[in-house]
Amino acid sequence: MSKLSSIFASVLGEPENRITEDASPKTLHRWDSLRHVSLVMALEDEFGITFSTSEIMSLSSVGGIRQTLASKGAAVT
Repeated sequence: MSKLSSIFASVLGEPENRITEDASPKTLHRWDSLRHVSLVMALEDEFGITFSTSEIMSLSSVGGIRQTLASKGAAVT
């Protein structure tokens, strides 16, 4: 999960060991609405994809984001 966890750690200012598949705004207190937007932008830039508004609203865990990225054909490591 290194590429994805690195993005999360960088944007959220959290240690990589806290970035688990189950991590969410409920478990990572720095994952607020402003950082959510920054996270979406970083993911779009890194993976060359675009999220729809409904996808952005549904991105609520690392595992869910991994699945969404994979469904868009992104090579998530």
